[in-house]
This record gives sequence, C-alpha cells and structure tokens, in this order.
Amino acid sequence: MSTPDADGLLAEQLLRLTRRLHRSQKRQLESADIAITPAQSRLLRTVAHYDRPPRMADLAERLEVVPRAVTSLVDGLEAGGCVRRVPDPANRRVTRIELTDTGRAALRTLRDARRAAAEDVLAPLTTEQRKVLGELLSTLVDGSGPRCRE
Repeated sequence: MSTPDADGLLAEQLLRLTRRLHRSQKRQLESADIAITPAQSRLLRTVAHYDRPPRMADLAERLEVVPRAVTSLVDGLEAGGCVRRVPDPANRRVTRIELTDTGRAALRTLRDARRAAAEDVLAPLTTEQRKVLGELLSTLVDGSGPRCRE
C-alpha cells in the first residue's frame, strides 16, 4: 500500500519527467527547423488517424476542445501548408481537413523528434530497466493493473 507522501513524490517525478521529455522534444524540433506547437502536433496526429479527412466537429470532439480552438489550430497549420480545407463531397456546407504532403513530412519529423527525445530521456536505463518501465507504463496507460478485492 502506498502512502500519500510517496504518491505525491511519484506524481512530482512524473511531472518532472514529462517536462524533461517535452524540453528534449522541443530541442529536437528546433534543430529540425520545424515550428509546430504541441497542440498543432496533436491535431496533425489526430487528422492522420482518420481513414478519410475529418470534419472540424470530429476533430473538436476527438481532441475534447471547443470547435473554435480547432479552427485556430487548422488556420495555423493551413498557413504552414500542413493541412488544407476541402469540401465534403456529400454536403457542400461541411468542410473537411486533409493532410498535405508537407503535413505528412511534418508528422515524420515530429515522430523522429519524439523518438529522439525518448532516447535522450531513457539513455541512463539498461535494456532490462526499459522493458520493466515499458510494462509499468502499459499497465498505467491501459488501467489494467491489479484490482483490490473487497
């Protein structure tokens, strides 16, 4: 059983690790000369997960933000040539968001920066430690850890 102090320390360590990972990723992106914000990066990854170009409302729902926030993100990415607005063939009043070749290239660069940042952060760990950490993180992400029985 954990204690409140131990849980608080763990929470602080997780936050510090997240900040370190973000700083490392930011350095990687700066060296690749790509100017995409974390929110824009998330939007690009979300657009890429759809089988066909999503509607703005789909993106807002998936990202759990208000539609106006998606509009601002799309505006910035469109100005950078990463996405384009395209009309829905079935309903001309609906606009869909499509990745461009530039957007796909930016996604590859972002993926490479995330991997390099992770490698930077994980460098002190042995292969066995990385395996254990991966298993622990999977448990936390999936929420499938052991359950208490009453």
